[in-house]
Amino acid sequence: MKPAICEQFGIDFPLFAFSHCRDVVAAVTNAGGFGVLGATAYTPEQLDQELSWIDEQVGGKPYGADIIVPAKFEGKGENLSRGQLTDRIPAEYREFVARLLADHGIEPEDRQRLGGSSLSGDTGRELLDVAMSHPIKLIANALGVPPDYMIEAGRERGVPVAALVGAREHALKQVQAGVDLIVAQGTEAGGHCGEVSTLVLVPEVLETLEQAGSDIPVLAAGGIVTGRQMAAAVAMGAAGAWTGSVWLTTEEAETAPHTVQKMLAATSRDTVRSTGRTGKPARQLKSEWTDAWQPNPGGHQTLPLPLQNMLAEPIIRRVDVLAAQGHPGAQALATYFVGQGVGLMNKVKPAREVVREFIEDYLAATERLSNSLPD
Repeated sequence: MKPAICEQFGIDFPLFAFSHCRDVVAAVTNAGGFGVLGATAYTPEQLDQELSWIDEQVGGKPYGADIIVPAKFEGKGENLSRGQLTDRIPAEYREFVARLLADHGIEPEDRQRLGGSSLSGDTGRELLDVAMSHPIKLIANALGVPPDYMIEAGRERGVPVAALVGAREHALKQVQAGVDLIVAQGTEAGGHCGEVSTLVLVPEVLETLEQAGSDIPVLAAGGIVTGRQMAAAVAMGAAGAWTGSVWLTTEEAETAPHTVQKMLAATSRDTVRSTGRTGKPARQLKSEWTDAWQPNPGGHQTLPLPLQNMLAEPIIRRVDVLAAQGHPGAQALATYFVGQGVGLMNKVKPAREVVREFIEDYLAATERLSNSLPD
């Protein structure tokens, strides 16, 4: 008998795979899991193209989209233009970054580019409208309670709305707001995360929901890159696993080449929660970029979301290009969001093979668990 969540979402195995790469999303869905496209960085037009491509590849199999609409960010409700937001980045920060690049042998550009931020939430409604025009089976949100328009759109179209949480009290707020699925994401996770470990957070969230009289499913997330970890989460009461980092070193991923090599060589201790990329704590590979923004006497204070992201992203993208060309300074600065499970990610594989290994490892773990019971 399939788990209830598999019946609910029409999948063979309760493995949810978040990725910014459409190829990964399609591969996982076609292998019996549930791919979720990170949609926030796209324009509405680009997202429509990406989802249309996925539609063609998966042939009606289920997949979802993740659109981050932060509950709090600089300029929220002020209807600021990109230029007006840019003006809020102090010259001191631009000068600091220019010195950091110079110290790493990277020539300054004629005019330092500052990007718009996909984390401002400004395009959330437009992206949601595009996503809902496709046959998605899940919409997910992080960095706070989903906006009312997302929950309402989900109800109108019969699409479950998921929310990522890093603390038990956040889970309660999400349930009160009307979400349909909770992703309890521990501090081991890549990207934005809290401070509580997955092994502690999952039972805390489950207990909180039970006390509130809620029976909505909970997926475990945070450092899960193997089937045995997934089995442990299910043994605690989770309905399945939400994963992200493990797909960054698959053949289909679009991770910058040098960053892939860094991940393959990294241990679980080579990540850090840093605000240096977005302005909010996000786990990523340690590098001389994250060192520069650490809250210590040698580091520099970061800007709030989305200003830090506007400052950092164009530079990080340039660093990735130079690192792939062999530039040693850029290689020292290169970083990307990844969880502590990176220590178990040591080989490039097709996404389909990762799904297969998850299933085999999960089954072996459940057999061990069964054999450990007294007769």
